Amino acid sequence: MIDGRPDELHQQFEEVWGNPRGWRAATIVNHTRIGLLFLLTGLGFFIFGGLLAMLIRAQLALPDQTFMDADTYNQVFTMHGTVMMFLFAVPMMEGLAVYLIPKMLGARDLVFPRLSALGYWCYLFGGLILAASLFLELAPDAGWFMYTPLSSLPYSPGVNSDFWLLGITFVEISAVTAAVELVVAILRARAPGMTLQHMPLYAWYILTMAMMIVLGFPPLILGSILLELERAAGMAFFDVARGGDPILWQHLFWLFGHPEVYIIFLPAAGLVSTMLPVFARRPIVGYRWVVVAVLTTGFISFALWVHHMFTVGIPHLAQAFFSAASMLVAIPTGVQVFSWLATLWLGRPVYHVPMLWLFGFLVIFVAGGLTGVMLALVPFNWQVHDTQFVVAHLHYVLVGGMFFPLVAAVYYWLPHFSGRMPSPRLGRWGFWLVFGGFNLTFLVMHWTGLLGMPRRAYTYAPGLGWDVPNLVSSIGSFIMAIGIATVLVDVLLHFRFGVRAAPNPWHADTLEWATRLPPTAYNFISLPSVDSRYPLWDRPDLVKEMARGEQGLATVAHGRRETWGTDAVTGEVREIIHLPGNTWLPFAVALVLSAVCIGLLVKAYAVASFATVVAAILVLRWSWENGAHEESGMGVPVSTGDPPLHWRTHNGPGRWGMGVTLLADGALYAALLFGWFYLWTVAPQWQVPAQSPLDARGMLANALLLSAATLWLRRVLAALRRGSDKGLRGQLAAIAALGLLQSAHLLWLMYTSDLAPKATAHDAVIVVVLGYGLFHCVLAGIATTLQAWRVHYGYVDRAAPYEPIVLGQLWYYNLGVVWTAYVALVLFPATWGGG
Repeated sequence: MIDGRPDELHQQFEEVWGNPRGWRAATIVNHTRIGLLFLLTGLGFFIFGGLLAMLIRAQLALPDQTFMDADTYNQVFTMHGTVMMFLFAVPMMEGLAVYLIPKMLGARDLVFPRLSALGYWCYLFGGLILAASLFLELAPDAGWFMYTPLSSLPYSPGVNSDFWLLGITFVEISAVTAAVELVVAILRARAPGMTLQHMPLYAWYILTMAMMIVLGFPPLILGSILLELERAAGMAFFDVARGGDPILWQHLFWLFGHPEVYIIFLPAAGLVSTMLPVFARRPIVGYRWVVVAVLTTGFISFALWVHHMFTVGIPHLAQAFFSAASMLVAIPTGVQVFSWLATLWLGRPVYHVPMLWLFGFLVIFVAGGLTGVMLALVPFNWQVHDTQFVVAHLHYVLVGGMFFPLVAAVYYWLPHFSGRMPSPRLGRWGFWLVFGGFNLTFLVMHWTGLLGMPRRAYTYAPGLGWDVPNLVSSIGSFIMAIGIATVLVDVLLHFRFGVRAAPNPWHADTLEWATRLPPTAYNFISLPSVDSRYPLWDRPDLVKEMARGEQGLATVAHGRRETWGTDAVTGEVREIIHLPGNTWLPFAVALVLSAVCIGLLVKAYAVASFATVVAAILVLRWSWENGAHEESGMGVPVSTGDPPLHWRTHNGPGRWGMGVTLLADGALYAALLFGWFYLWTVAPQWQVPAQSPLDARGMLANALLLSAATLWLRRVLAALRRGSDKGLRGQLAAIAALGLLQSAHLLWLMYTSDLAPKATAHDAVIVVVLGYGLFHCVLAGIATTLQAWRVHYGYVDRAAPYEPIVLGQLWYYNLGVVWTAYVALVLFPATWGGG
């Protein structure tokens, strides 16, 4: 017996779920391994970013320092902010969620394991490309926010800014893929009976965070694409002389940037809401109020982006609105803080090392929140904008709001990773050094900012009153670094010298502690049914029942990796989700995309184009193995009484995955339309031609042609849902041909139009909007051709109708894109004059 499980059953699961070793480890797609890789890689980038911070503090410790020149300092501080925000904070929180969410929800894996693997490899390769720029002395030097025109070609003529734009786009795509994965897994792959109101609070936090990434990251991806097009292809978007506006970049950046603060904070707050009840030894107070507060925070955060732009000259009414919204967000945050305090007050707390870090979080984050309310006041913001006060506030919110809960979580879940307990003595030393060093560094920096020190000065003259506070901040930063090193030493040593952890050593309530320590690749021999928020507190024998195979899906003789697919609201079982196994494809796709990125950086466009084609071929090969493909175990039926496999249904996880992906896609397109109307309204040199360069009748005919193809597909999908697949292959092939004809017509309209994207921002935006629509229409045509081919092989029919139904959403989306483009580019200019 192994933990009460029969050896034979355990061996069967290991044969199907086990992870390969050696060089074949790059094929692993299991969420436990991918989550750990995210965490370890994020730790590596954190150390890298921390060393850059030490260089900055060494430079500013004394006046008139020559430790670094201005160019080097600009590269170092830009990379420090970029690494910490893009390569550490968000990937770290997503990685921990990738590791924990299936275990907390009673599942064996995330619903799209290969997508998770692709996200990790894109993150790794994109981060390495970006980090390499510093060693090549070509690092971005315009600040981690890359404001135009400073980052535009005239003021940044080298490839420094290109490293940022291409590398960050690569990393952001990784973040969006992980977010799509987490949203669908939380909604569609919970334990039977786990309704929304029975979900762990951490799942609510991660669901909100992931949806914020889905909606918040695309504007930055769009901004990066537009700026790179301006730099590399000469197109006009942010150049005032050609009708652009550099403030558009700030809008696109902060449409991402302020939700980003809460994207980092919310999962950290979820960790607090998970750990605090365990150490308080009672359920959290106000579960429903906390859920409402989390959702409200996510919603309000999208109304705050101009909070960072009070000094750029926006109208007073807008300043008043965004100032009020910035204060309003303190209310749901306060609800969470009072819930935590009430839980401690009514509980019987035990003070283990994680609790120290949680108390540190409460102190520092509340202080950061108070300075945030101060910055929401427009007159005060005008006084301290671009000073060290803002730097101090940012670190109080992000380090206090994210780093302290993260370290608490590391100590809390270390037994899960290693099966051993860390050292309480080293843990306490590490905490007090970090807590003291942090406050010494950044509390003093508020005063430095009030004395007028700019935030991006690489040196300063003596006698300005900045000498002593800068020296104190630098000393504090090195004390904090010693504390972090102590924590890292404790973590490393515990793998060798730590005491063996007992099962569920903290007496926690959530299902991740029902696994072995460390867990197996499949998490659970059998999947539990759940009827409460605290399954391990309410059903103490549940762990043993699961280990003995007495719960659901306790067989693996068919050779498939499986987990339950449940209703998004009720948690009722709907299908069995078949999960794909290990493969080289995610690694290969990410590697080829890296070649695309490098090719664009060195302006080897032939290489980039070839790599793009190779990536497309690999993705099509990837898609071929889905559904009823032989490798899916299509010939082995499910057990008697079990629901069907997901690809034999009409509403499997892929449909949800496509829907969430299109939400992200739509956020990017909405940001593009926002840019069009913003420039039309605000850009000081906006140039509208006397006659539109577009063929209005041709655009209308193109939209009608796509409408006809989409309506035809809709009829085919309706018949498929009714159980009829008559003429399916021929109809799909004809629809694909009609769609590709529409794409060719759209390309012809672009080619024959009198567009000058290098001359005016007006034409540049039109080219991007039409190019966006063309890309999606071609994608839908190729994918539908592939579906017709799969019908020929028997992978798609009335018994397996899943894939065309998923694809149908893309056609509906494309129809919306083409018609909105017609309205925005043809009807709107004709109505408002010009064109």
